[in-house]
Amino acid sequence: MKKILIIEDDAFLKNIESAKFTKSGFDVKTAMTKADIDQALTTYSPDIILLDIMLPDIDGEHVLQNLKADEKTKAIPVIVFSNLSSDEDMKKMIDGGAAAFMIKSNFTLDEIVEKIHSLIGQ
Repeated sequence: MKKILIIEDDAFLKNIESAKFTKSGFDVKTAMTKADIDQALTTYSPDIILLDIMLPDIDGEHVLQNLKADEKTKAIPVIVFSNLSSDEDMKKMIDGGAAAFMIKSNFTLDEIVEKIHSLIGQ
């Protein structure tokens, strides 16, 4: 079973995403704050990370930088899933090592699942 870490600050979206990915056959762990992320990554080795940019105590850009700087997590594909949609935001995250940048309002969760499968397989 593939593992996904969902880093999302909106509880409603986090619950919907978690339910969808669980139903789609993923082992799901969620995080909202820097402490949650750090704690999750000490006990959980995700195959992929779904990352929101706007978080309560750290922004997604810094999370991505930290993930890509750490030997343990640098190879994990990260899909940025955000409502921030400026070309500058997208370029910054892709240049920072994100595997994809998907705007929440432009994609269904089924399309996110398809994208994940295209990146890590079944």
